[in-house]
Amino acid sequence: MTSPSPLRFDIISLFPDFFTSPLQSGLLGKALVRRIAEVYIINPRDFTTDKHHKVDDEPYGGGVGMLIKPEPIFAAVESLPVLPRREIILMTPQGEPMRQSLFQEFAMGYDQLILICGHYEGVDERVRHLVTREVSLGDFVLTCGEIPTLALLNGVIRLLPGVVGKPDSLKYESFETGLLDYPQYTRPAQFRKWAAPEVLRSGNHAAIEHWRREQQIQRTKSRRPDLYQQWLKEQGEGEEGGEGEEGED
Repeated sequence: MTSPSPLRFDIISLFPDFFTSPLQSGLLGKALVRRIAEVYIINPRDFTTDKHHKVDDEPYGGGVGMLIKPEPIFAAVESLPVLPRREIILMTPQGEPMRQSLFQEFAMGYDQLILICGHYEGVDERVRHLVTREVSLGDFVLTCGEIPTLALLNGVIRLLPGVVGKPDSLKYESFETGLLDYPQYTRPAQFRKWAAPEVLRSGNHAAIEHWRREQQIQRTKSRRPDLYQQWLKEQGEGEEGGEGEEGED
């Protein structure tokens, strides 16, 4: 039986060194060594045609800052192989926000993700004729697109089969069920003035499961009312099932 082909990431970046350490560390590094995923860094500066290798220029109409020119980005993307299921993604604050569901879609539904990292004041608008998707890390502005690209890499690769040692652990994380994660504790049972909840030390698995579920509901309700309301809507309920025992953080 042949193993599935690795998910291919092609990163269009003016600063390839940004990814050196992260791609060699932790689960990301292990996934690449085991060829569960492949990451290639392409510098658009290598596709410039002038002697100064210029990748940016002043915006027409005036304004502050510089824009990345379209030619090197188009040339960089067009130099890549074309796999059957792929997206060409521009990292931009104007894109759809990253969510767990987006990571799941990318992890399970694609062969190739091309990620374009913006810089300066962004990219020439004509680059958007090339991309098929725009993605944002959040409602804020960063100095470069490499940071959200790394977040997307991490979020997607950890969902690929074989990356996480205990796949079942992925089922109980925040956002997987529409709720935030429940509080977790380890030894010692008593630390300073805080004790781990007795129910978690009881050995009663049904009671533990119930407590965790109620904690997820209460934590989501208090910390992320937007997620809580969405969860209620998806459950087809007007109220949560009950008020769980409050745990200490």
